[in-house]
Amino acid sequence: MTIKAVVFDAYGTLYDIQSVATVTEQAFPGHGEIITQIWRIKQLEYTWLRSLMRRYEDFSVVTRESLAYTLRCLGLKYDERVFAGIMDKYLHLDLYPDALAALSAMKERKLAILSNGSTDILQALVANTGLDKLLDATISIDREKMFKPSPEAYALVERTLGVSPADVLFVSSNPFDACGAKAFGFRVAWIERVTPEAMAQACETNDLVPPLTMFKAIRTQMDELGLEPDYRIRALAELPKLVE
Repeated sequence: MTIKAVVFDAYGTLYDIQSVATVTEQAFPGHGEIITQIWRIKQLEYTWLRSLMRRYEDFSVVTRESLAYTLRCLGLKYDERVFAGIMDKYLHLDLYPDALAALSAMKERKLAILSNGSTDILQALVANTGLDKLLDATISIDREKMFKPSPEAYALVERTLGVSPADVLFVSSNPFDACGAKAFGFRVAWIERVTPEAMAQACETNDLVPPLTMFKAIRTQMDELGLEPDYRIRALAELPKLVE
């Protein structure tokens, strides 16, 4: 196979979305985990709803709205300073520890991000974490105003990089994104960070399913949509050998 470009999802794939829990827990002790999980679930849900309703707002707005929803539904009072502090973490999300080495090992190919993130947030995040030195492009769906998994979003890759879908390896840990990319025509590597065996064990060892376990059941397991990724990997570190 010929892979001319490796294109990454950002949130949950290169960047650990759960790292926001450090600031949510600091702002609301005892509620950090549940805030983080509801926030992410509603954030994704709002992207899909806005695409279906053709009422686009960029990802920064979606992220603010979903955080406001989360705090309201949990009955947590906040002020603008606290809210802004939590939102600022999206400019400083933690990279997964193997991200820089994996991208550096594949620098002979075109490397890019395709993300639902808004252009300004993505550019700041990439610069703050040093990925700007490794990437050929940071592509926001802002240009189409249609969130993934819409085909219009994935079409931005060919228009930006000049590489046909068949020559692209798309990498995501988000099952909905992996399915969308596969349906579009990319080859897909899905990062299966939470295996079914781990899920089963987590449920068996708890009388009550904690928020993080519920989140993993809803958002980290492959969807039943009749679409399977070409490759299942456990970490970004596996990619360099795969593309060889």
